[in-house]
Amino acid sequence: MKRITIPPRNNWQKAVEQLGFGFHTTNVPYWDESAYYAFSMDEILLIEKASAELWDLCLGAVQHVIDHDLYHLFAIPETFIPYIQRTWMEDHPSIYGRFDLCYKDGQLKLLEFNADTPTSLYEAGIVQWFWLQDFDKAKDQFNSIHEKLIAYWKYARPYLYPGNLHFACVKQSLEDLTNTEYIRDCAIQAGLDTRLLFVEDIGWDSDDQVFVDMQNQPIRNIFKLYPWEWMVIEEFGANILADRSKALWIEPAWKMILSNKAILPILWELYPDCPYLLPAYFEPGHLTDYVKKPILSREGANIELIRGNTVLQQTDGDYGGEGHIYQQLFTLPSFDGNYPVLGSWIIGQEPAGMGIREAGNLVTDNLSRFIPHLIV
Repeated sequence: MKRITIPPRNNWQKAVEQLGFGFHTTNVPYWDESAYYAFSMDEILLIEKASAELWDLCLGAVQHVIDHDLYHLFAIPETFIPYIQRTWMEDHPSIYGRFDLCYKDGQLKLLEFNADTPTSLYEAGIVQWFWLQDFDKAKDQFNSIHEKLIAYWKYARPYLYPGNLHFACVKQSLEDLTNTEYIRDCAIQAGLDTRLLFVEDIGWDSDDQVFVDMQNQPIRNIFKLYPWEWMVIEEFGANILADRSKALWIEPAWKMILSNKAILPILWELYPDCPYLLPAYFEPGHLTDYVKKPILSREGANIELIRGNTVLQQTDGDYGGEGHIYQQLFTLPSFDGNYPVLGSWIIGQEPAGMGIREAGNLVTDNLSRFIPHLIV
């Protein structure tokens, strides 16, 4: 794995905007093609193999949590436990997830799993692929995201209810809208009838006890880029349990278990010999060098990196009320002060590609940059 500095394409902003990538720059650059990461094929095969194994371990961990009634460790409301169990037993479809991995000194370690509402899929599947076509189309990427999304929507189609598949995200996020519309476009290419609906516009028919869209049509299937941990504490979310249509929500409710950092100590307890896992615990005191993480947090908020008695880095935020976990410290590698996290995508139960986000410090946050990659 190497970081190679290059000149960006002339007028690259126009090139990415023609792809529909409208959030490439905010107050700081997000898309950054002044460099790329180069991987050998052996390194790519390692990432692919590790991702497949981690996905299998995660499914085993979900079954363990359900079998042993460990929901209290995840701060999941009791009222939703039967519903989570039903979505698991009925095998409600899961489309995607993203493992955040650290690759350093030949070792690959899982930092966390974005299993419910991962973003940067569009950048990984489309934007960096078209960058490669301009940069060196003779090269390849770890990237079959687009093909696997279409293929899995085709596979999932018979498992959905008849009618439309709604796609929902919040109104005020161009990033969420772009990722949602990309996944929706793949569903359209797979032959599904779709409708876009903002989360704020999802209606509730109190007479029929069903969710409805802006045309007052029942919602039976819905992809939502909106976190389950928010839904279950909102008045809106309580209607899910009362819904007479029993709408299929994608990602399904059982992903609440995997999208919660409480899964990390569970994985370590179950699979301590896995070379891709870091020791992790619910209680402090087991580790000298560790990362303290809220079980529910986003964009690197409320993270503490501790080495011995020294705080390496600490971030602010509004998370932590539900509890924390303590994971062995495995710091990101530094490439001249640039710290990359590998985001390895699972689509349709299979590894599908990779996107890299890079920060100027040890914690990847909402100011991190997306850097393309290629295979040498």
